[in-house]
Amino acid sequence: MNARLGGIWLWLPLLLTWLTPEVSSSWWYMRATGGSSRVMCDNVPGLVSRQRQLCHRHPDVMRAIGLGVAEWTAECQHQFRQHRWNCNTLDRDHSLFGRVLLRSSRESAFVYAISSAGVVFAITRACSQGELKSCSCDPKKKGTAKDSKGTFDWGGCSDNIDYGIKFARAFVDAKEKKGKDARALMNLHNNRAGRKAVKRFLKQECKCHGVSGSCTLRTCWLAMADFRKTGDYLWRKYNGAIQVVMNQDGTGFTVANKRFKKPTKNDLVYFENSPDYCIRDREAGSLGTAGRVCNLTSRGMDSCEVMCCGRGYDTSRITRMTKCECKFHWCCAVRCQDCLEALDVHTCKAPKNADWTTST
Repeated sequence: MNARLGGIWLWLPLLLTWLTPEVSSSWWYMRATGGSSRVMCDNVPGLVSRQRQLCHRHPDVMRAIGLGVAEWTAECQHQFRQHRWNCNTLDRDHSLFGRVLLRSSRESAFVYAISSAGVVFAITRACSQGELKSCSCDPKKKGTAKDSKGTFDWGGCSDNIDYGIKFARAFVDAKEKKGKDARALMNLHNNRAGRKAVKRFLKQECKCHGVSGSCTLRTCWLAMADFRKTGDYLWRKYNGAIQVVMNQDGTGFTVANKRFKKPTKNDLVYFENSPDYCIRDREAGSLGTAGRVCNLTSRGMDSCEVMCCGRGYDTSRITRMTKCECKFHWCCAVRCQDCLEALDVHTCKAPKNADWTTST
């Protein structure tokens, strides 16, 4: 079920280019033209009218989103680092991950969820850091409250995650809501799962006040956990993603295999089985695994047998500088020698026909 790529990954790379001064000289162009949000937003293709409206009104939020792209792209790559498809971005491709997202696969489900979560995280963090005009710390966390340890006062700066979720839902989902097809519903579901994942790890932090550090008085606030926790959680959801089909009236999903449970709002859903990602396939958006490093002693997805798809591997010996003969010196330092270490690196062989293949 190939569908139009209408989601977040189409326009986020462009926002990154337009809004991040460290990435592109376009930022300086914006400054030269007065930094007009209208000039900026009108030049990001693929936005629907609602998205352009929000872009015009909140250019500072757009910049916060753009600055967060690298963070959740890196998280995606961390989670897939030992798999054939490793969430690599494609140079000179405006949709960042290329055609792989055209397939309604588990990988697409994860990418939409992690990117939606990343938008929430980036906006919420920018709110707390005072970088946005439209929000600040959570205004609802005031006064006195109770928990299992007793009474405490709300203080500090609680992360305003409700604002982050509200803005992310309005902006990210706007394009999908324009469509009525199955892929739009799939994207909306996975977008919501990503947003919910960030809120799941909101935690209460406290500071004690009192004589000799006693906790007679406590000041507490709510803070987002490190984004890695969200990534790890969505990775588990990816591994347990549920294949679905549209129901008869086209308004929702039903499980493709009746032996599996109905997906909840926290689960990831997909329609199509994934390709094997073994070879370079333009239609599938697969870069293949030729040249990928594999683990000779592993029995997992990063093993040479699995990673190289049975094609075999090449071995080369490299040397690297490492710390060795470390000794503790009183007090308090550890001093090491620099040593050269030789090790074997195994990389997957290329298939006999290493050119791009096209499905027929």
